[in-house]
Amino acid sequence: MSVPTPAAPPGQPKKAATAAWIGSALEYYDFFIYGSAAALIFPEVFFDESDPATATLLSLATFGVAYAARPIGALFLGHYGDRLGRKKIMVFTLILMGLSTFLIGCLPTRDQVGTLAPVLLVLCRVLQGISAAGEQASANSMTLEHAPPHRRGFFTSFTLSGTQGGQLLATLVFIPIAALPEEQLLAWGWRVPFWMSIAVAVVGYVIRRKLDETPAFAQQAATEGVVKLPLAVLMREHWADVLRVIAGALVASVSTIFTVWALAYATSDSVGMSRSSMLWVGALANLVALAAIPLWATLSDRVGRRPVYLIGAAGSAAMMFFYLWSISTGNYPLTLLLGIVTFGVVYSAANGVWPSFYGEMFSTRVRLSGMAIGTQIGFAVAGFAVTFAAQIAGPDGDNWSAVALFTAALCVPPVIAALSARETHKVPTEQLGERMPDEAAQRETVTA
Repeated sequence: MSVPTPAAPPGQPKKAATAAWIGSALEYYDFFIYGSAAALIFPEVFFDESDPATATLLSLATFGVAYAARPIGALFLGHYGDRLGRKKIMVFTLILMGLSTFLIGCLPTRDQVGTLAPVLLVLCRVLQGISAAGEQASANSMTLEHAPPHRRGFFTSFTLSGTQGGQLLATLVFIPIAALPEEQLLAWGWRVPFWMSIAVAVVGYVIRRKLDETPAFAQQAATEGVVKLPLAVLMREHWADVLRVIAGALVASVSTIFTVWALAYATSDSVGMSRSSMLWVGALANLVALAAIPLWATLSDRVGRRPVYLIGAAGSAAMMFFYLWSISTGNYPLTLLLGIVTFGVVYSAANGVWPSFYGEMFSTRVRLSGMAIGTQIGFAVAGFAVTFAAQIAGPDGDNWSAVALFTAALCVPPVIAALSARETHKVPTEQLGERMPDEAAQRETVTA
């Protein structure tokens, strides 16, 4: 019988959620300004301008490089997070992201150092990916293990609300930058958002160093002790759940296609929308997502994780057809409306629930490893979905229906994963990850 997890000290659940929100917002501000720059700036700064199509393709590929680095980062950061605690990883990831992003703003261009410029860009992007690999998993584990059992969905959603907040901030910063005259934009303007990220290291350290370790991890360390090889235990006892998380994480392809490929497509010669107007689509969609995510998460605390997640995954597959079609028409008001509905409302259902849904599949001793490894492998595919979309779109980059079908296909594995997963929203925290039927877990909840 599991020993009940002691309640977190008063105020700690809110403090943990706030630290997760602010830290994730700061960290993903760094991560997403790269996406905007990769679509709008880097093809001309770091790659061969004589072949614009290839330059854009290579630039979008560097966006995916960070996702390829994520599984490697997840192996190391997940291991140490389950051995040393959630707090230390949360501090480390913020500092690494802040420094690597600042360095991108300092890089020489292709005109200055030739092919060394994109090589240095990729190295910095790899460091960003390693950092992101541990950020969400550690923040999700921290908030889930601090949260009251009946409100885990709501509290863990703050990590993803922070991610959307960071994306919103990144977009708002890029709007005036993108409006600069072309010469100033390419000479120095694009560097400013990256230089601003040095504040991430300072602010993140101040926020997170005062946070207590979670009661669940502290109890695990004091009673049974931490696992020496979390990966071995994870693969032996939770391999099926790791596969579910990998499949579920493919839903992030909706985000990367929306944020990067659709932006590049809408501002291309074939459509001709302005950079600033399309950046406002992302900004307003993320603003709506800030409100939608906690609402969807609260609903999942009442009706369960699976139904809410399925609305997000299946709904996003359908809505991406309408959104990309609206861009193809050149109708900006329609594009704005469907962008907000697709990304701000529908996708937020899956985005707001997955932190609790995935985290509740694992026990405390391997939770950070399970979430980090599972999500980052799936996110790696999602990151390169942008590159594949650029190829699928054809030589003119305007085959939006093929890209929409490709995005919908990537939403099928998340739907299957959710349908095959256990419902865990009523399972006590200390029993999460145990091999028991859902019904038995729920009966114990009632009698507790």
